[in-house]
Amino acid sequence: MKVVALSGGVGGARMVDGLAAVLAPEDLTVVVNTGDDFTHWGLRICPDLDTVMYTLAGLSDPERGWGLQGETFRALEGVRALGGEDWFALGDRDLATHLVRTSQLSAGASLTAVTAGLCQALDVGVQILPMADEPRPTWIDTAQGTLSFQDWLVRARGAPRVTAVRSSGTTRPTDQVLRALRDADLVVLTPSNPYVSLDPILTLAGVRETLASRPVVAVSPIVGGRAVKGPLAEMMVSMTGAPASAAAVAAHLGPLVDGWVVERGDGLGIPGPVHETATIMGDRADRARLAREVLAALPGIR
Repeated sequence: MKVVALSGGVGGARMVDGLAAVLAPEDLTVVVNTGDDFTHWGLRICPDLDTVMYTLAGLSDPERGWGLQGETFRALEGVRALGGEDWFALGDRDLATHLVRTSQLSAGASLTAVTAGLCQALDVGVQILPMADEPRPTWIDTAQGTLSFQDWLVRARGAPRVTAVRSSGTTRPTDQVLRALRDADLVVLTPSNPYVSLDPILTLAGVRETLASRPVVAVSPIVGGRAVKGPLAEMMVSMTGAPASAAAVAAHLGPLVDGWVVERGDGLGIPGPVHETATIMGDRADRARLAREVLAALPGIR
């Protein structure tokens, strides 16, 4: 069975790690949000791509969920001492990824090709595809004005109240992304923030139209009215005026999704097939167990 997972953020990466534990590498493709990408210290940073890549390589920090385990920050300390910008924490070993990526992009390589090369170097057998090769930045409209995604989330610590989320730049997914979606036996929407991780992918030209003919299972990122990680719950309240819930996520994604996997007790108000289970992924065994349940939902939705 060919599975394509749409991913962004730590929850998405952990779900992908679970799928990778129960599927052969050639049967799993991950399409990753690049709306968070930005340039910092002259380097091209791709947070979601790197989180998925490091997680599948077994190198990610288990507590933070992002970055590298055992990372040091001597370069950051040096930049701070010299009066440079220190609001975004780049680790010393992580810098190697950004240096190689930036150098290869500057030489004319596509982000897809660069990502494939980095994955090969880290012995990641699963295909990881950026959603687009050209930039598609995410912008956060707040009561204090419009901020880039990283300025809002990291520099401002997600404090400004969100009124809208939008994308600019390219609307064109890569040919590899559309081909993977067309060939998929199942598409999994991982428990990622629907506004800033999934929408940037889903609003690319042709993606929703392609998904309309594929079975789609989604895992709710809201558990008992709260986000497991990140600012999603607060975003939902400020943007919609309604409490955060799995049903609200389902309403946002609409008929695109054929079946849902949600936390026990969270299925109320969700149309269509719903599988309730424990969705918090405490360790890698939890990830694999949840992945098996997500894959088992396929016969019930189409």
